[in-house]
Amino acid sequence: MAQRDGVFPDSKTLVDCVPAVDPGEIHDRFEREEIGSDLERFVHENFIIPEDPVTEVDASVASMEWYIDGLWDDLIRDPVGTRDGETIIPLPNRSVIPGGRFRESYYWDSYFVAEGLAVTDRIDLLDELAENFASLIDRFGFIPNGNRLYYTTRSNPPLYHRLLDLLAHRRGPEEVLEYLPALEREYGFWMDGADGLERGEAHRRVVGLEEGVLNRYWDDDARPRVESYREDVELAERADRGSESVYRDVRAACESGWDFSSRWFDGEGIETIRTTDIVPVDLNAFLYGMERSLAGWHEYDGDDERAADYRERAAERRRLVDRYCWDAEREFYFDYAWTDGERTDSRSLAAAVPLFTGMATQKQADAITETLEERFLRSGGLVTSLRYSGEQWDAPNGWAPLQWMAIVGLAGYGHEQLAQEIAGRWLDLNREVFDETGRMLEKYDVTGGRDEGGAGGGGEYPLQFGFGWTNGVALALPEFLY
Repeated sequence: MAQRDGVFPDSKTLVDCVPAVDPGEIHDRFEREEIGSDLERFVHENFIIPEDPVTEVDASVASMEWYIDGLWDDLIRDPVGTRDGETIIPLPNRSVIPGGRFRESYYWDSYFVAEGLAVTDRIDLLDELAENFASLIDRFGFIPNGNRLYYTTRSNPPLYHRLLDLLAHRRGPEEVLEYLPALEREYGFWMDGADGLERGEAHRRVVGLEEGVLNRYWDDDARPRVESYREDVELAERADRGSESVYRDVRAACESGWDFSSRWFDGEGIETIRTTDIVPVDLNAFLYGMERSLAGWHEYDGDDERAADYRERAAERRRLVDRYCWDAEREFYFDYAWTDGERTDSRSLAAAVPLFTGMATQKQADAITETLEERFLRSGGLVTSLRYSGEQWDAPNGWAPLQWMAIVGLAGYGHEQLAQEIAGRWLDLNREVFDETGRMLEKYDVTGGRDEGGAGGGGEYPLQFGFGWTNGVALALPEFLY
C-alpha cells in the first residue's frame, strides 16, 4: 500500500526503513488504526527513516583528490549487524557503500572502490571486502547484488576474482588461496544447470546454444522488486505480455548492473525489455576472466589437473563468444539474442570488456579500439552506447566502471595513447564538475561535457552523489597509466 501510494518519492526508501518498535506491534497498530489517507504519518511514526550520507564540500578549499580521500570515512561502514524487521544483511567486516540512496555495499561497485582503496594504502579494507564476499558465498551460495535481503535472488557482474587479483598484487598470491573455495562455489552458481543442458534450452543463468553453453543474466524471483515496486507494477501494466516475464527481465537487468539500457530492449522502450533472451558479451567475458583466474590459482596451489580444466573451459568460452558475439564484418562484439538466433544491433561499451579480461585477440582489440575512438569517444570520455533512449546506461552518459575497463583493456593490448586520452578527458570532467559542485557524481554526461554541466541523467531515480566507484576510478587511473 505504501509503495503504490508513493509515501516516499524513491520506493527504495521504504524498504530501507528500520522498525522503531517490534514489527509485530507495528502490524497490530496498522490493523487497529484507520489509516485512510494518513499513511505517511503512520510510516514516519513507526519507522526510522534512513538518511543519506553527506557528500558535498566547499570545492574552493579542497582538491578533488583530497576530498575523495577524506570521503572514505563517510562511505566506510563498520561490521553490519541487523535489527528485527530490517533488510540489511549482517557482514563480519567493514564495507564501503556507494553513497546517496545506496546505503549498503554492492557487489561490482566494491571492486572499483577497491582499486581506489589500494591507491590510498587501505589494503586492510581489501582483506575485509574479500572476507565479506566469502561470508556471503558461504551463506547464500553467491554474492548478492547488494547487502540487502531483497537482493538475495540475484547477483551482479562477477568480479570477485578481480578483487582477489588486486589483493594478490598488493599482498602476495599466497594471501588469497583461502578464498579459492569461495570463488569456485561462486563459479558453480553461475554454471548451475550447465551439465546436460540441451541446445535451445536455458536454466537459470546458462543457455544451451547449438555449439555449447554460454551465460545470461537472471533473477530467481519473478515478482515486482520490493525496492521499486510501484515502478515495476506500472511498467507491467504498460507492457503487452505477461507481468511475470516483465518482472523477471527487469530483475535480470539489475543483475547485469546496466539497469537500464536499450541493449536489453526489443523495441523502443523499456516495455520491450527481454534481458533473459540475451547472451551478454560482457558477462561471458567476466566469466572467462574468472575461469582464467581459477586456472592460475590452482596452478599456483599445485593442482595442475584443476588448472588445466579451467583453462579448457576458458578456451571453449572464448571460442563460443567468437562464434556468437563477434561480428567479423562489423568488427565489433554484440550481445546475442539466443531466442532469435542472431546478434543484436546494439553497440555498447560491453564490447570493451573482452579487452579488460584478455579474451579478445590482438586483431579484435585493434578493431574495437578503432570503433571506440571513432564512435564512442566524446569530450568527457567514452559514451555508454550510441543510442539516446532516456535510460541511464545509454547515451549521453558515461560511467566510471566502463571507463576503467575500457582504459585497462586498451592499455593491455598496446593502445596506451587512446587509453591515456580517454582517462584524461574523463578525469578532467570529474574535476571540473567537482570544482563547480563540490561533488563526485554517480554518472556524467560525457557528450556535452563541461559546457552542459557534466551531470548524467535518465533512469528511474535522481542523480546520486558520493560516489564510490567514481572515487575509486578517479584515484586508480593516474597510478595505472602514469
